[in-house]
Amino acid sequence: MLKIRIIPTLLHKGHGLVKGERFDSWRGVGAAMQAIKVYAMREVDELIFVDIGATPEGRGPDFDLIDELADECFMPLTVGGGVRSLDDVKRLLRVGADKVAIGSASIDERLVCGAADRFGAQCVIASIDVRRQGNLCEVFTCCGTRATGLDPLRHAEQLQRWGAGEILLTAIDRDGMLNGYDIDLITKISAAVDIPVIAAGGAGSYAHFAEGIRAGASAVAAGAMYHFTQQTPAEAKLHLAELGFPMRLPTHDRLGVCRR
Repeated sequence: MLKIRIIPTLLHKGHGLVKGERFDSWRGVGAAMQAIKVYAMREVDELIFVDIGATPEGRGPDFDLIDELADECFMPLTVGGGVRSLDDVKRLLRVGADKVAIGSASIDERLVCGAADRFGAQCVIASIDVRRQGNLCEVFTCCGTRATGLDPLRHAEQLQRWGAGEILLTAIDRDGMLNGYDIDLITKISAAVDIPVIAAGGAGSYAHFAEGIRAGASAVAAGAMYHFTQQTPAEAKLHLAELGFPMRLPTHDRLGVCRR
């Protein structure tokens, strides 16, 4: 049985990490290198790093920064932000990314198909950012500022056909609010595709992680929960394991005692 993954999300803008609410009201939360070193010590399953300023500013990824960060990242690293071409994907993988998140450009069939064909589906994470208005949901790009008219369910199915290996599904309206994932959205998308779905946007407790997994997510991502509460990825793993979910447990418990 595949293990459930706990994935912290780091959002980078300008010269440091930021976290906001509903893709707005950004505030600084520290330095990227420091956060990566801390998560490495805490033995997280994976890490997602997104340069949220790249696409709105009309630029590509900061390859030098990723090269520097990857040297200290001893867990699988997904990198996103500003990815617009196969060359961007190739260069990110070359400087240390294990996977590449394609967000605003995920509507480009040639890019998604080309990346999957050239580098393998396991390297391609399709990022879907969703705004909800009542029962209606719509895919947004450009850090949540540009409506596409796309239905998230149809877009997810399309991305799977194009060769994406995973879907990073973020509920914009819940992002940073700490009040739980959009369970209805996770349930529908997870049921519609066979590839793993990473739930994101809204987690504020270990119970929210459990809800996302029960809804069909293969991994649960969070940012604000780790920045603004005392909860940790290691404790999340222990809590979920106690509930019966298959987890890759940390080698050290909360008191720092080796579990091996």
